[in-house]
Amino acid sequence: MKVSVVILNWNTAGYLRQFLPSLLDSTRGLDAQVVVADNASSDGSPEMLLDEFPSVKVLRLDRNYGFTGGYDRAVDMLCSDGDAPQYIVLLNSDVEVTPTWLEPLIGFMDTHPDCGVCGPKLLALAAEDGKYRRLDTFEYAGAAGGMLDRYGFPFCRGRVLGRLERDNGQYDTTAQVMWISGACMMTRTSLWKELGGLDRRFFAHMEEIDYCWRAQLLGYSVYTVPQSCVYHIGGGTLPNGSATKLKLNYRNSLLMLYNNLPATIGPAKAKCRIASRRMADRVAALAYLLSGDRDSFHAVRLAHREAGELRFAASGTPPPQRSGKRICGYTGFSIVVKSLLHGKNIFNYLRRYEDSHRGCR
Repeated sequence: MKVSVVILNWNTAGYLRQFLPSLLDSTRGLDAQVVVADNASSDGSPEMLLDEFPSVKVLRLDRNYGFTGGYDRAVDMLCSDGDAPQYIVLLNSDVEVTPTWLEPLIGFMDTHPDCGVCGPKLLALAAEDGKYRRLDTFEYAGAAGGMLDRYGFPFCRGRVLGRLERDNGQYDTTAQVMWISGACMMTRTSLWKELGGLDRRFFAHMEEIDYCWRAQLLGYSVYTVPQSCVYHIGGGTLPNGSATKLKLNYRNSLLMLYNNLPATIGPAKAKCRIASRRMADRVAALAYLLSGDRDSFHAVRLAHREAGELRFAASGTPPPQRSGKRICGYTGFSIVVKSLLHGKNIFNYLRRYEDSHRGCR
């Protein structure tokens, strides 16, 4: 198979039953297979797949390895028989694809050998009373391609902090970005092997940003291909407001900076910038405490402690090396400050910034 579309599942039988039919329809006639890697679900997902979707290849893992460990093991299993696919797509189970979502991604990778990672435009899918409704707003997880501010806070073309834009075609041109959402991300299998896959220390959240950053450090480019479009619910496993999700975001953001910032701007500058980021996190933790949100306060404290412990643990991936090419999508400003200054005009400011910098530094 040229392409393996891999869904990592953990107790999402309902999503699989809802969204697999359109995914399977979209791959007919293409040199592509659909694979579900199951992280030891207890909801009968593997049995349902074998019974209702016999054309889907099911890989059963012996326990829940998280997003990173699950995907790493699934890709290893796909490549172990010596017939590895050329491209791998990571796809969340709560994504509804459009009929022709896959062809633009394949075509772009085929014609742009410098591209190591690409992804579609992500729009929001609302779940209401067991029904799903497509929206014309960008989806929080990845929107029209991800960027990163100087302190490691991610934002997107079409999403800044909690603010979402409507899709009016303003991002319908292929563009280089910092990262592509793991909700739907295509990568070269050769690059996956070169990078050692996802960093398993992350478990879940921000691992795709780290992966794309490491890809850029090797000299590959990351692109958003808006001719491809999918719809994403998001938050199906860890909803917004979860203290665990907050901890993972803070912890993994620091891990990502420890991984990649020294190779990007130099060790001395990286040390100072990470110190500033840690101070900003302490201020955020204090704000949570003063507002009475003790769970979030403790989540940030635990995140910093775990990041310090994991920093020197084995990652299973080679250390990033700078190729000399520019890093696209890593900005020189704080997105929090810019958002406060520009308010509802923040997206206009960011489009002007992108046009003047071409997304690269």
